[in-house]
Amino acid sequence: MAWTVDARIPLLLVADAAGLATALAGGPAAVLAEAPAPSVPGAIAVESFDASLPHAMACTCCNGRSPAAAALDRLFLARVRGQCGWFTRVVALASNPVAQAQVAAALEGDALTTARFRPA
Repeated sequence: MAWTVDARIPLLLVADAAGLATALAGGPAAVLAEAPAPSVPGAIAVESFDASLPHAMACTCCNGRSPAAAALDRLFLARVRGQCGWFTRVVALASNPVAQAQVAAALEGDALTTARFRPA
């Protein structure tokens, strides 16, 4: 029998507040949301990204990466540095197609994001 362990953090993409509430019922989770980030009771940590503002190539805040990938970095670093509680998954609230595409692209093509997170 072959063993496989995927230690990456699962990321679930939801499109509305109802989906977010349902997803948060499953255990300790962080929330990634479009800016401005809503108040999310029950979330271990909340991080936001602005999908409508493409940053200049290699800007100092994201070094040419998408705002969603940079926000996922901030969540991961807060977790490992002990700046927030230990979450076992991330729920991404992305209500528009541009934000959904940014999160999906980060999960598929951003090297740091794919090393740390996986689709749930």
